[in-house]
Amino acid sequence: MVATDNGLFISDKAKVRVESLMAEAGVGNDPSYFLRVSVVGGGCSGLSYKLDFDNESKPGDQVFEDKGIKVVTDLKSFLYLVNTELDFSEGLNGKGFYFNNPNATRTCGCGESFSV
Repeated sequence: MVATDNGLFISDKAKVRVESLMAEAGVGNDPSYFLRVSVVGGGCSGLSYKLDFDNESKPGDQVFEDKGIKVVTDLKSFLYLVNTELDFSEGLNGKGFYFNNPNATRTCGCGESFSV
């Protein structure tokens, strides 16, 4: 299923970093691989984000594409991630991926967990 209204989005900086990591992992030229985004229990605010490269679709997966990056999430995680943007920062406050999640009501100080 490819959604068009609500989805998962990726910033230009995150796109560049994802492509770089996929190339380093040796899957950059394999169109069967995609970025899997999940929400798992844990972290100081209750829920944490998880990113993986995957090439196996699962029943109920929600599939999106933004800026040429295929992003897949399970339906349960998508309920927490509707209209979330994956971004990447190399700033002084920390280097890495972070999520601009309009559904999060609270985040922890490190930005790696959230609650709704």
